[in-house]
Amino acid sequence: MAPEEFTAARAELVELARRGGDAALAKRVGALRRPTVSAWAVNLLSRDAAPELGMLLDTGSDLRAAWAEGRPIGGLEQRRGELVDLLVRAARRLAGETGRPLRDTAVREVEDTLLAATVDPGAADEVGAGALTRPLSHTGFAPAGFAPTAPPSAPPTPPVKKRAATPKPTPNHNPSAARQKTQITEKRAERARQRAETAKRADEAEQRAAKAERLLEAREGEAEGARRELAEAEAEVERLRIDLDAAERHSGRLQRRAERAERRRAQAAEAAVRARSKADEHG
Repeated sequence: MAPEEFTAARAELVELARRGGDAALAKRVGALRRPTVSAWAVNLLSRDAAPELGMLLDTGSDLRAAWAEGRPIGGLEQRRGELVDLLVRAARRLAGETGRPLRDTAVREVEDTLLAATVDPGAADEVGAGALTRPLSHTGFAPAGFAPTAPPSAPPTPPVKKRAATPKPTPNHNPSAARQKTQITEKRAERARQRAETAKRADEAEQRAAKAERLLEAREGEAEGARRELAEAEAEVERLRIDLDAAERHSGRLQRRAERAERRRAQAAEAAVRARSKADEHG
């Protein structure tokens, strides 16, 4: 169901529930919120790209497990990125096929929602259920509820006599790895900032949409009242037209009766003239 069809469908279902005598169901249905465009696009993926979406959610589960156990996550992050790109393209295609192409803002929100589903189990459940009403986001670097496993602490060693310190080997320092780690950290920080900004814009857009929806519902109520008044006025016009036709038919009958009476009067007058003439002749 497209977002713009949601309000009418919700009103119809509420009315059906009320007619069925289920006030609680009508209240629950009436409280449902219309999905944003990006949430609707992610819901399309759960229906029309379920296998690929399932692979992304499985990758997110593996990623959280690896993070919690302190295992390398580079390969999983690469696979996650490939699947997110694939699903974003699928969302754009599916939305375009319905005649509602996604704008850049909605595309970013779809991507943020998919990423949130890989780091937050709760978000993964919502995305998999296919019933989102708004986009999701996740701030921070670590998956929700997880942290790398700390290595076990070494048991205390008994004190020993001091002796000349033996030079310890200097650990190898890999500048490339350090730069890469810094770049990853900066990239994650930037994405977190973008997600926070997107969430803020989404909240503002949702508030505007809710206000517009309330205004639309009010306008629809006014339009319905106007349609009823118009129907009543048209019915009154039809009744008056019928009365007018009846009056015109009655007037026609009266006119014809008047004409016949006039003809009889003229005939009577003519007969009187002839009778008077004959009387004069014999007189």
